[in-house]
Amino acid sequence: MNVETREFSLPLESPLATARGSVERRDGVLLRVEDDGDVGLGEATPLPGWTETLAECRDAIAGLDGEEALDELELDDRPAARHGVALALADLRASREGRPLYRWLAGSDAPERVESVPVNATVGDAPQDETVAAATDAADAGFEAVKVKVGARPVAEDCDRVRAVRDAVGPDVELRADANGAWSREQARRAFEELDAVGVAYVEQPLPAGDLAGLADLRDDFAVGVAADESLAGRAASEVLDAGAADALVCKPMALGGPDRAVEVARWARERGVAAIVTTTVDAVVARTAAIHVAAALPDLPACGLATGALLARDLGPDRARVVDGAIGVPQAAGVGVADTWGAR
Repeated sequence: MNVETREFSLPLESPLATARGSVERRDGVLLRVEDDGDVGLGEATPLPGWTETLAECRDAIAGLDGEEALDELELDDRPAARHGVALALADLRASREGRPLYRWLAGSDAPERVESVPVNATVGDAPQDETVAAATDAADAGFEAVKVKVGARPVAEDCDRVRAVRDAVGPDVELRADANGAWSREQARRAFEELDAVGVAYVEQPLPAGDLAGLADLRDDFAVGVAADESLAGRAASEVLDAGAADALVCKPMALGGPDRAVEVARWARERGVAAIVTTTVDAVVARTAAIHVAAALPDLPACGLATGALLARDLGPDRARVVDGAIGVPQAAGVGVADTWGAR
């Protein structure tokens, strides 16, 4: 088996403002594995805070060769690198079997055909009028769920932003908020009191990643749900579930170490009565399309955070997964369905 790598750097169309800072570009490594004429592509696009750094990812991938070495590589502390390797092998094997990746990932539970999966729109931190305009545009485009980034502003200001969005989009659009772990317990309780009245479905990571007890208390005291995101970085999902810290797990394949791991965690969460929501880390087209396959392998998911391709000013190759009326199309070609990406520039 031959392994090739290529580094890339992709600017965002405009910076994505979050409570953890602004994301302006995505840097990573594209992998190509070839064996007996069969080819698989993988992508490792680290995001510090969720994964290792780019330098650590690059070092983990360097010098890989041979299918056995790839399969046995210990990369549990390098989730983005493991994602790239696992995805390349999964793409190769699904392509070899002539099946789209989602049916290969689902195994014996594979659905016959999944045409699309529901997705949410993501609205970054911005002044209230810009936030409302972006959310209104999303609702007009057919999105039935809108996620608003919060946590970078005073709690009262963020609650006013979300309330204004609710007034603008009406009661039928599901509202979500994402604090990226920015609030203290006191701030989170003040926010939840306000967001409960606005009808927010859940808040992603309202408290710092390690405060599982605080997350559990919020669940006990408010109708607003709690979704764990950063709490899964470097921590077993079982620890979050055993602590009663989440109504939903945000399953980022890049942060969990690969599409196979994301499917495994999502299935386990659902068995425990906890929702699973598949999202990207604003990845390039190979990993983003693979995340769509992960969602398609899991029946009846809530709207997922997969409509992130438009956030990039340019990409590694053409995007064949279109968003129409709040749902994103699932490629039906063998493997991931982005086989021509390696040669694109």
